[in-house]
Amino acid sequence: MKETLRKLFEKETLSTQEAKKVLLKITEGAFNHAQIASFLTVFLMRKITVAELTGFKDAMLEKAIRIDLSEYELIDLCGTGGDGKNTFNISTLTAFVVAGAGKKVAKHGNVGVSSVSGSSNLLSFLGLEFTNHPSVLLRQLDRANICFLHAPLFHPAMKTLAPVRKELGLRTFLNLLGPLVNPSQPNLQMVGVYHPEIALLYNEVLKNNRLNYTIVHSTDGYDEISLTAPFLALGKNYQKTIEPSDLKMSQVLQNELFGGDSVAESAKIFSEIISGNGTNAQNNVVCVNAAFALKTIDESKSFEEAFEEAQSSLLGLKAKKSLDILLAI
Repeated sequence: MKETLRKLFEKETLSTQEAKKVLLKITEGAFNHAQIASFLTVFLMRKITVAELTGFKDAMLEKAIRIDLSEYELIDLCGTGGDGKNTFNISTLTAFVVAGAGKKVAKHGNVGVSSVSGSSNLLSFLGLEFTNHPSVLLRQLDRANICFLHAPLFHPAMKTLAPVRKELGLRTFLNLLGPLVNPSQPNLQMVGVYHPEIALLYNEVLKNNRLNYTIVHSTDGYDEISLTAPFLALGKNYQKTIEPSDLKMSQVLQNELFGGDSVAESAKIFSEIISGNGTNAQNNVVCVNAAFALKTIDESKSFEEAFEEAQSSLLGLKAKKSLDILLAI
């Protein structure tokens, strides 16, 4: 580690293989907390490179408990978190809307980073029992069109880093890895990021690892399409900034996306929306995100067609049916 730190302190960067090797050694307990903290801190002081992020991703996947769900064409909907906005669970609702529309979703998730209630907090509160058992996950996909991959069950090697991350109390490059290390490695992905530079970074990483993907970032800092401002959308062959009005959508106020002050309150908001009792603002934000996910699956769809399909899933309670079946399993 001393040689790696010396290199980094001299403002050099790591190759993909060097990044992979050092993170593997960290997860194997080869270094003390001071060395790990020093390593993490470097990337708080400068931007991470594509090669470094790719190496860290490869290390995480090598240590992960992988799950073969390849009999299905899957999409993941997992944001980076870290936007500090404390919205309701937009990406989780989006996942169920997409599942309700008949598509197969392998949602990778964890406890909240920048919000009171992450997807794992929410679904656990609603009664979902997390599992990494292949037969259960395949049954969930078959019957509910969605399975939930609770990150700690698939990335046990990250336990080595947990005490240091807690002591630092800062967002590190490790927060960027969640959307990249889904243990089923689906061919399709929609991911929201909290900063435009992260969107460009993800674009470089995902274009070699996914059949198709969409990366979104709202220009006022949300890691999803918030409709509170224009948003950046990137795919394999495009990059554009879109105004809500371009989609014939009204702009939403930030307070209309509030996610609650507790897991219980967050779950109440989630339940109201998925039961068809959301506000126009809540419904539109969820359905716009779901429409872009559905277009990621089928590029031939127009936005209008995809949005109508999303509305039918949400307001026709197909998304709720997927949730109910998942919880019953």
